Amino acid sequence: MEKRVVVTGMGIISPIGIGVDENWEAICQGKSGIGPITKFDTSDFVSKIAGEVKGFNPEDFIEKKEIKKMDIFIHYALAAGKMAIKNSQLKIDESNADRVGVLVGSGLGGLSTIEKYYDILQKHGPKKITPFFIPMLIVNLAPGQISIYFGARGPNSSIVTACATGNHSIGEALRIIQRGDADAMIAGGAESTITPLAVGGFSSMKALSTRNDEPEKASRPFEKDRDGFIMAEGAGILILEELECALKRKAEVYAEIIGFGCNADAYHISAPSPNGIGASRCMEIAMKDAGINYDEIDYVNAHGTSTPLNDMSETKAMKTVFKDHAKKLAVSSTKSMTGHLLGAAGGVEAVYSVLAIKHGVIPPTINYETPDPECDLDYVPNTPREAKVVTVMSNSFGFGGTNATLIFKKFTG
Repeated sequence: MEKRVVVTGMGIISPIGIGVDENWEAICQGKSGIGPITKFDTSDFVSKIAGEVKGFNPEDFIEKKEIKKMDIFIHYALAAGKMAIKNSQLKIDESNADRVGVLVGSGLGGLSTIEKYYDILQKHGPKKITPFFIPMLIVNLAPGQISIYFGARGPNSSIVTACATGNHSIGEALRIIQRGDADAMIAGGAESTITPLAVGGFSSMKALSTRNDEPEKASRPFEKDRDGFIMAEGAGILILEELECALKRKAEVYAEIIGFGCNADAYHISAPSPNGIGASRCMEIAMKDAGINYDEIDYVNAHGTSTPLNDMSETKAMKTVFKDHAKKLAVSSTKSMTGHLLGAAGGVEAVYSVLAIKHGVIPPTINYETPDPECDLDYVPNTPREAKVVTVMSNSFGFGGTNATLIFKKFTG
């Protein structure tokens, strides 16, 4: 019999808050975390807005001498990991260290560190490059630092699949536990690339919103006047545990993770496949894995990036998958509030999905003013909705046509 896997802890840092409680309060208020970029001078940039994390002090989570050895995305990963472990009350010691693993990914890793030290190299030469440069920026130092801090000696790796990274990381962590290679996994995504190169690069692709005069209204998934996504930063981490282990230590179980699907569009480097064929297949794979029918899904936390192509494509995909149930289905994009956290998006949205089950509240899609005829589902416009939420699907799709879908269910024993 396949092992059952449950969520026993959560940690989150996002543009709308630090910690689970602060994030959920902001979600229930429909609060936007988007504002003018403060990390660099945007005078020459067409997009001047982003979802920056506010009020984060790495010293609250990391020893002062260690902070300078890590890029910001690792600060976020380690901080969210600590929150999640504390929330789960999972003790890692000699009795279980070899059975606890870490799988945390990032889309672009330490890009800010690369930009900073390239500048130093050009101005001052190679002798001024810190010896910590490489460990600061490589993606697998996020799970590496978490494992070192907690002494977690189980499977340790990173997945890099652009905006699907967080979902792939959680899904593969699920598989590691199911096949018996670990009893618990610290899993999710982290990102901090609100930098000149990243913003300039995405702007050149015409992917970013240029609604600079109204930052809080710029992220408007599924809405007629959407004009691109908004870059954001942060981290979302879950503690996944094999059910019997969680019950044995009397852990609080927030939800069960029952399904994971992943596939490829095999179509284009950045555009989704026509009519969302890849996305619809991915959702179907996840439901087959979960052993459920389409009409058992209560809520979809959509990828919903606020780009014209993605939102239309995802809507078509959901109509294909959910058939007559599509019109009854609650769908929302929390990116309307947080912006797009790239490699951290899946992790952050997994936390929101689990919280929707826990509290019986469906997050809204804010800034929904003018309906788009191409996007005609129930996007839970502007205000959260109390509802019986038993089963939640969370979608993440990335450049390169990579797709990942997670399904969470209320735990009833």
